[in-house]
Order: sequence, then C-alpha cells, then structure tokens
Amino acid sequence: MSAISSDILAFSFDGLSSPSIDLKFRKGPQKGEHTLGWGLTWYPGDNKGAVVAKDPSARDTGSLRGAMHDWDSFRSTVFFCKVRGAATGYTHLETQPFSRAFAGQDWVFMHNGDLDKTALNKLHFNKSIFLEPMGRTDSEAAFCFLLGKVQDYGARTLAEVDHQVLLSWFLQLDDLGSADMVISDGITVAAFYGSQSETRLYYSRLKPPHSEAGYHSDSATFTLNNPRDTFRTALIFSSTPFDRGDWKPMQKGQLIIARRGAILWTNKKDDVQPAHPQQVVHDKDGHLQGVVVSPKPTRHPPSRAFTSQQAQAQQLSIVQSLQQMKAVSHNILNPRAITHAPDGSPLTYRLYDVVHSTEYGYENEVEHSTHSFRLMPAEDLIQEVMNCTLSLSSEGEDVRFEDVFGNQTIHYSIIKPYKKLTVSCRSLVKVYGQAPDDYSLGQRQAFIPMTMMPWQQIMMEPYLRPPELPETQIRELIVYAMSFADRNGKHLMDTLNDINQTIYRDFRYVPGATSLRSTAFDVYASREGVCQDFANLFICLARLLGVPARYRVGYIFTGANYENKIQSDASHAWAEIYIPYLGWRGFDPTNGCRVTQDHVRVAAGRNYVDATPTSGTIYRGGGKEALRVQVTMNEVFN
Repeated sequence: MSAISSDILAFSFDGLSSPSIDLKFRKGPQKGEHTLGWGLTWYPGDNKGAVVAKDPSARDTGSLRGAMHDWDSFRSTVFFCKVRGAATGYTHLETQPFSRAFAGQDWVFMHNGDLDKTALNKLHFNKSIFLEPMGRTDSEAAFCFLLGKVQDYGARTLAEVDHQVLLSWFLQLDDLGSADMVISDGITVAAFYGSQSETRLYYSRLKPPHSEAGYHSDSATFTLNNPRDTFRTALIFSSTPFDRGDWKPMQKGQLIIARRGAILWTNKKDDVQPAHPQQVVHDKDGHLQGVVVSPKPTRHPPSRAFTSQQAQAQQLSIVQSLQQMKAVSHNILNPRAITHAPDGSPLTYRLYDVVHSTEYGYENEVEHSTHSFRLMPAEDLIQEVMNCTLSLSSEGEDVRFEDVFGNQTIHYSIIKPYKKLTVSCRSLVKVYGQAPDDYSLGQRQAFIPMTMMPWQQIMMEPYLRPPELPETQIRELIVYAMSFADRNGKHLMDTLNDINQTIYRDFRYVPGATSLRSTAFDVYASREGVCQDFANLFICLARLLGVPARYRVGYIFTGANYENKIQSDASHAWAEIYIPYLGWRGFDPTNGCRVTQDHVRVAAGRNYVDATPTSGTIYRGGGKEALRVQVTMNEVFN
C-alpha cells in the first residue's frame, strides 16, 4: 500500500454553526498519489439534504475561499472536509467527501487510507442498484458497503444501529487495510480509527469561549467568530491536532459515536479515570436510566467487626426477609419497610447529624426585624427526621406553619434590640435506600415532549414557566436545550442525565463569580458559577423542554477526602424533575450525579427565594452587616 498524505476534518456542533474554514496544502514533496483537490460538505439549516463542494484538481484552497465567500447558507451542525483527497485524473466522482441519498436523507463519508478493493468487492454482497459505486475508489466502495449493512439491518439512521454492530462493520473493513473513516447521516457522526492506519486521527471537544485567533494545524485553520456561534460547543475529528484545545489521539480500532457536539459512545476509554466512579443503570429497553456515583472504599467504614456467629445470623435474617418480601411485597406501601431491591441487593438507610449555623453581625443595633427559617429537613417516605432543634440567640415571637411548597417554615419576629443574631439548627436524619426506578410502565414518560393530564398541567404550571429573560436570551437557551434532546433521540432520562453531566463537565465551580442576581443565561454565557447557579441553569433548560422542574436546597455528604469538599461547608442546591406517575427525582449538576443517599433534602420551591434556608427584613437599625454560615455534616454509625 502507498503512503497517504491526505487529511480529514469533521465537525459535530451542538447547534447550527458557521465555522470559517481554510484548508492547507503542505509545501514540498507529497507522499502518495492523493495530493490534489479539496472537498467540503454540510447540511444547510440542518436539513436532510447535504451540499457538497469539491475541486478535484486544486493545488491550493483559493477556490475554496472564493466559494465560501458566496455561501449564505453555510450553517449546519455537521461539516466534513477533505484536503489532498484526489489523485491526478480524478473527477468529482472520485473526490471526497462522498454523499449519497439513502433512507430519505443524504449520508456523507470520508476515508483516509488504502483498502484491498478486490476483497472489498467480495465483502459487499448487497447488490442493490442504489448502492453501486459511481467512481473508481476503494473509499466509495467502503461507503456503499456500510450503507448496505445499514439497509440489511433494517435501520434508517445511525441512531437505530446498535453500537457494537456498527463497530463490527468497521472492523470488517479494518481487516482489508488502513481504514480511518468518518460517516454521518446528518445528525450522528461515527469516526473509526483503523488498526493498520499509517497516520493518526485526533479528536477534541471545544467549548466556549473560543479563541478569536482561531485554531491552526498543518492541514487546516478554522475560527468560530460568527456572532451567532458565540456559545457553540463542537466535537472535532482531525488527522492533525490543532494548536488549541485538548486533542487526544484515537486508539487503534476505536470507534467514537457523536451527536450534537458530544460523545455518545466509544469502545475504548481514556486512561484517565473519572473523579467519581460511576455505575450506569439502564432500563429493560437499554436506555440510560441513571448514573449512580459509587462511594470510595474508605467512605463508609464498618461500624463494628462481626463474629462468624453474628454473620451467620445476619445471613439467615436476610434470607428470611427475602422470603417474606417475595410473599407479601405487593402489599408493602411504606418504602422504608422495603429492605431489598427486586434483584436482591440490600437497601439500607444512612444516618446523618447535620448542624447548620448562621451568624449575623451588625454595625448598629437592630431594633425590629422579622425572619423566615426553612431549616427542618423534609419528612417523607424516604427521609425520616429523627430529631430537629432550632436555637436563636435573641428572643422573639414565632409562628410555625407549612408553606405552599410543603416546607416546614418558622416566621420569627424580634422586637428586642440586638447587634448579633445566631441561628443554629441541628438535625438527625435517616435517608433510606431506593430501588432503581422502573420506566417500563406505560404511563411513565419516556420521551420529550411529555404528556400530562390537564389538571397535572395546572398543578405543574409554576414549575413549567421559564425565567423572565429577554427573548434573544431565551432563544439561545432553547437552542442549547434542544441540542441535548436532539442528540439523545428525545429520550427523557437520557436527555436529563446528559444535561446533568454536561454542566458538571463544562462549567467551572468558581465561588464569588456570580451573585443572587445572576440569571441562567449569565451562567450559560460565562460557563462558571456555584451550585445554586448550576441548579438554576438545569431548571431553565428542563422547563424550556416542557419538563417540570423545581429548586431544592439541602445538604450533601462529601466525606473528609472528597474533591468537592467545599460543598460540605454550606447548604447545597440542586434541581428536581417531576415525572408523571413517578414523582420528583433529583439531579445534582454541581457533582454530575443523581440525588441518592448522599443528599439530605430540606426546602423546595420555584427558585431560590422560595426555598432559601434563612431570610429576613430589618425594619429599623442595623447598618453594615457581616454574615457567616457554617454547615457540618457527619455520618453516624450505630
């Protein structure tokens, strides 16, 4: 096989984008026959039809720059570029990228390498008259082979093909030579790096803000300087790394499946392990149901050593409990009484001792003030408050009640002068384990948009209304929210988990970067904030997708060695989603996890104002205020 000197460049954006692209022809002698031409394809306005522009005889990109200047519809989520992809004598038919109409939409394909064409023709047994190569290249034959496999599989899009099955098709081509390949149906992008490749293939996920100087490599230059693309995120595959961005080389035989600027699946993982070990939970149809963050080995030390007799007795007790549960499990209405999940795994409670102290100091005496305290943890089927005490340093008149959001609230009025006020609440709380949710039931929602009964819509209306923002900002946030739904096939839980993980991965935790006046758009634009900001952004995106969401305040147990220990020094905030015929379920975008037994829930509402733990108004006196908040949370072992 001859050496290869051509380059491929593929983009997958989370929303419509207009990158400014300039392909380069390296100076000096070139290896191999494919030393001429360029090709570019994209899907204008995200339509099903692709536009393909090629110049098979070009020795530079002057014709490319001239053509792009006149392209008013150069706006897409998928772009494929090939430079030096043609040999002498090649026509448009042999110049990449290739495009072919299949299953009601255009598919595009690029290949960098050499395949045994004789063996490939024998491998491509699908003799459909619509899947015959028009040119002479092994690359187009490989393209037709893949489309034939999709047809035989009975799929109409890449999303309908099982990931392992798609990998097996690429591996068949990999046996025939060097096979760096990228294919797309206009929505999903699949990139494969061959085990016999003579070049490298890199990938990187580029997040805003983008460099005004652009991104440069030996094969291409591109910039994301269109004002409409300020907040776009892109996943890019390239034969050569660029000067900016975290570019990772693909591994031999690696397949990466991407959609809307994010990696959906790959058969080979990076060497770097996630900060928090995760267990992915799927439902019976294979959809992502949740991500459970596994505890570190030293996180929950055993409370005492068991003797062999105690261990045997405990084992016998578990067996008996399982037998009893199997006999009467359909009669158990209190989740606290369920000791085992359907698969037999134990469901145990965790006990926490939480102390929340708030201290106010004032320059002058406060003569009259009123306060609202929402400090008592929620009491429900999976959380039990064993004890809760509130102490205040100044005497006053209190009124205790349950507010319209179900929060236990104290209205406190102080008429005796004070310069210092200390509020301390201590709670002993049990958080019970729950079996994974079952989404197989017909009435439970699996896809967006959700359907609800009219009375459910009325009750959820406060949790469906997005924040009041300028229309231009709402439109931008809608594009961002829809990128998650589109790349997850509108699947509800996959979309929500994707939002949760993306905020955790793409946004920096920066105390002091925002204020109570910061909006969801401010956080989206700056890509930084604290837990309350990430919760607000999650809630905003969910509501824009028509999913009820509310704000939740509480505490998170992080342990002494957790990377996010800062969260244990104050109250924590996250989002909760309401799923009809299931209930409220928590998502913690600050830590990229679902809310489980690490979280103690306190107050909830439409936003921070409805659920703030302590608030008040000074009617006379006060002056300059100093505030100090301290939270300690310890797990108690019996």
